Amino acid sequence: MALSDLNPVERNEEGIAAVLGILKQQFGERFQTGAAIRSQHAHTTTYIPTQAPDGVAFPETTEEVQEIVRACAMHRVPVIAFGVGSSLEGHTNAPGGGISVDTSRMNRILAVNPEDLDCMVEPGVTREDLNRHLRDTGLFFPIDPGANASLGGMAATRASGTNAVRYGTMRENVLSLTAVMADGEAVTTGKRAKKSSAGYDLTRLLVGSEGTLGIITSLTLKLQGIPQAISGGVCPFPSLEAACNAVIATIQMGIPVARIELVNALQMRAMKHYSKLDYPESPCLFVEFHGSDAGVAEQAETFGAIAEDNGGGPFLWTSVAEERTKLWKARHDAYWASLTLRPGTKGLSTDVCVPISRLAECVTETEADIAEMGLVAPIVGHAGDGNFHVLVLMDVNDPKEIALAETFVARLNMRAIAMDGTCTGEHGIGQGKVGFLRHELGHGVDIMRSIKKALDPQDIMNPGKILPA
Repeated sequence: MALSDLNPVERNEEGIAAVLGILKQQFGERFQTGAAIRSQHAHTTTYIPTQAPDGVAFPETTEEVQEIVRACAMHRVPVIAFGVGSSLEGHTNAPGGGISVDTSRMNRILAVNPEDLDCMVEPGVTREDLNRHLRDTGLFFPIDPGANASLGGMAATRASGTNAVRYGTMRENVLSLTAVMADGEAVTTGKRAKKSSAGYDLTRLLVGSEGTLGIITSLTLKLQGIPQAISGGVCPFPSLEAACNAVIATIQMGIPVARIELVNALQMRAMKHYSKLDYPESPCLFVEFHGSDAGVAEQAETFGAIAEDNGGGPFLWTSVAEERTKLWKARHDAYWASLTLRPGTKGLSTDVCVPISRLAECVTETEADIAEMGLVAPIVGHAGDGNFHVLVLMDVNDPKEIALAETFVARLNMRAIAMDGTCTGEHGIGQGKVGFLRHELGHGVDIMRSIKKALDPQDIMNPGKILPA
């Protein structure tokens, strides 16, 4: 992306002043306008400038969200939903000012239905909160983006993570939801049935809409049984291409791998020193298998043979929970480990996703770009579904480094699109990927714009996101 791609959003000073007065009267101490809290609700891990809202509301019910949206609709003031702020593409920025709706106090687990393998939660519940609550039921919620994100934010960005190759993304795991739309009306998109062919699929429309169509106030989610046995391990490879070829063979053979994560040599070097791992500084696959004792052992042995055929190994795997936890803690800490490669810089994280048959080619060409441009940019990916991330470490105060990072990100995104892939597998569009959406979807963007105009004619729901100007 380039900073020039950011959509301008005009401020409505008169309307903002009116809404600030209304919400202060309605919410009292649960409506804040201090500079620190406003800045906190606009933070972004990209180099996109922070664009703070004018006020932050802390509703506790769907009805209170409706009150906020109705006040903003009456005065044509932007409304920006906020979970925990872990998104990566400027989703929570307020380019035209407005009101941030912080859902952290909407954090109740409303129902758990073990016999139906589902639950209903409010949007402020985090994935770790939910899994702690489920621990004694023998169930868990499998979507794991790494950060302890709110479930409302995960649905809004169509998040996925390390388990997606086995359990899918938020798209497959949200059965239905309730959302407050731009006119202040609350809409429930479905029931708890595992499938339905009743009308338009409003759930899928809102999952991934990044708060641009409505604010999610409850979700019904699929749950999974905790596996009888889990095994995992790490396998080094002589090259990224060899590791990618092993991933392709694993998926094509139908091995029900639960996680298969790609880490390049630079990323492995950072993780080895940061997390004290005893593995070579070479491209590696982190893998995990779920099932019965016999099943996970067989899967691990089969994967080991595939790795060996592709020049990998030794594949060291374990079923000991403490050892597996250390491995996945290291994987989830990859971002922080990467920052140690160039202290004092900031990491620009970007992701793409391609058909798995093109993964090796895409990753190899991306590494060549990194070398050619002289960047420090480790690679890590959810390789089982063709999704990978690059973290470009740069001095955000150096215009030349910013320009170089923009050039690299543009090449990467256009390469993925040319390979029949997408400019974002899980981060979402937000502000940071707006410039690539037309290249990927063509006339589809115009259809999206028509939907946005029909549901939000005043453009108050998280304006400046997803759709190019």
